[in-house]
Amino acid sequence: PMTIPMAKKVRTLMTSSVSRRYFIGVSAAFAGVLAGRGPAFALNDQSARTLIDRVVSDINKVIASGRSQSAMISDFEKIFARYADVNIIAQSTLGADSRRLSPAQMRAFVDAFRGYIARKYGKRFNEFVGGKIEVEGVREVKSWHEVASTVYLRGESPFQVLFLVSDRSGKDLFFDMVIEGVSLRLSERTEIGSMLDRRKGNVDALIQDLRSAG
Repeated sequence: PMTIPMAKKVRTLMTSSVSRRYFIGVSAAFAGVLAGRGPAFALNDQSARTLIDRVVSDINKVIASGRSQSAMISDFEKIFARYADVNIIAQSTLGADSRRLSPAQMRAFVDAFRGYIARKYGKRFNEFVGGKIEVEGVREVKSWHEVASTVYLRGESPFQVLFLVSDRSGKDLFFDMVIEGVSLRLSERTEIGSMLDRRKGNVDALIQDLRSAG
């Protein structure tokens, strides 16, 4: 039996040293990414919910599959690649540092980040085995849509996960997950910033770190 509530585990994972400085930085970076793209026309409540219905359905299938952890993490990486706006998430975690990367470095960073995030959060979703996620509702927020879901685990209190959906990349994708009020993008902005600081701003070293982290 679990001795620590699952929601607390996830919260602990995501809240490591989130600072006001990082919040301002990632918010400004993401606003800049959105501002540089044209207005959204196709996205509406129904299309946003349809996307997250698919995400949740695929996650539920994986956690009910009985496959090994490594196989499940591989499945989660495919889900993340299919439904998440990895380019925007990765760029916003770098903030202003993204502007000094060459196109080749950015491609390498996004690729490494995709694997890192899949391993890290795939392990957390693996702990949901025996539970399920249900989509509850959707609402429009500024230029994106927020789709609410609830995670039900055996022996634990339910907790909320929000998916933020945009079509600014030309298709409906989620660009953030917010677990009990804590943003994946924001928490990863902190983690990536710390990793980059430890490497004295060396992006190539950061990319190597990401390939083995998570």
